[in-house]
Amino acid sequence: MTTKHLPTLIAATALAIALPARAADAPKKTPELVDQGKTAFGKYCASCHGAKGEGDGPAAKALKPPPRNLVTQPVKGGAPAIFDVLGTGVKGTAMIAFKHLSETDRWAIAYYVASLEAKKK
Repeated sequence: MTTKHLPTLIAATALAIALPARAADAPKKTPELVDQGKTAFGKYCASCHGAKGEGDGPAAKALKPPPRNLVTQPVKGGAPAIFDVLGTGVKGTAMIAFKHLSETDRWAIAYYVASLEAKKK
């Protein structure tokens, strides 16, 4: 490697250190973890996304833009991308960051939400 690549290497290393936990850190997907995610989804997500994830929760009518229908508009990237959204929120929407939840709870919700799209097939 030449010194001209050093700035790129430094930037890539800094970015890797700064990123939240990713798929490599994901717990193994199990039926129990998906069930845990379903319970957590009901507690933290259903008021906006609806009990079945269809974007029709009681708070949905008041939100602009409306919450995503997670069944018909799945998050690209599956559970890892959903985990990231749970940690960062979505700018310009009512989707807040859920950093107060443990990583295990966020992975559980991510696996459950990813399973919603799979059920429609």
